Amino acid sequence: MKLYIAAILGCFLWMKGNAQYTLQACKQCLVIAEQASQSIQVVDVPTKNIIWQWKADANNMQNGDEKLFSNPSEAKIVYNGEYLLTVASGGGAALIRIADKKVMFYAQPVGNTHSAEVLPGGYIVTASSTGNYLMLYKIDTTNVKAEKEIQKIELPFAHNVVWDRKQQVLWSAGMHDMYVYRFETKDSAHLVLQEKISLPGKEGHDLFPVWGERDLWFTNHDNIYRFSTKTKTLSPVKTPRSKGIKSVSNGPKGWPTAIIIPKEKWWTDEVLGIDGHSIILLPSTKIYKARWVLPNEFSYKKNDLFKL
Repeated sequence: MKLYIAAILGCFLWMKGNAQYTLQACKQCLVIAEQASQSIQVVDVPTKNIIWQWKADANNMQNGDEKLFSNPSEAKIVYNGEYLLTVASGGGAALIRIADKKVMFYAQPVGNTHSAEVLPGGYIVTASSTGNYLMLYKIDTTNVKAEKEIQKIELPFAHNVVWDRKQQVLWSAGMHDMYVYRFETKDSAHLVLQEKISLPGKEGHDLFPVWGERDLWFTNHDNIYRFSTKTKTLSPVKTPRSKGIKSVSNGPKGWPTAIIIPKEKWWTDEVLGIDGHSIILLPSTKIYKARWVLPNEFSYKKNDLFKL
């Protein structure tokens, strides 16, 4: 109970002061990549109210680039709860200031972009699944659209990227392997492959921190696992259905572990618990990923502010 209360209080303090993103009344919120409306939404689970929404349009993109954000495929709350990092299968990646929905930076890595992560020093790395690569960018708010990546790294079936603050490495699971990268910035910013770990099965999909622990949730074509970043081993997780899970996210004690299992093609209108019960049903939606809105201390330090 103490942990639960601390998490709620921490979530409130983490978000306090964000002009249009005050969640004082929100005890449990999900941020979802919603493809029917082509938007990112923050949904209050108890009330089912959409309390924040962002959609790319001609007012916040240039030269028709809003088309890059068709079929959003990732949504992460970053930089002390003040920014949203999103990507879309249409090929775009963007950093959005939550308070006023301003696009601070965007790029077009294309190749069916499926995930992204912020790295120390104002960098973003993206993962493109059919492109089979990662892209590294430097955030430049004076030139909102990145014209060129800093680095392109081949990675088969690239679907995910997670920064490990403690070990100072980037984790990314591909077709058959887990890739571990160091992030070097001394002379020039670049990622260096440190280790490659063989994984069972094929088609690594979601990779996301287990809340409050040093493990990562990992899904592939057929199964869901917990991956230990200490021992670099996998532990299978029992679920009523384990095939085709698009995202996994948990929270403190008492919070259900939220999973996305497609009902049609690659989307659903319902977020389920890992035991199969319904967390929230949102009719007419096409949800691709859903993550609890909570501080992510696996990847980011407290008060990790974005500096213009």
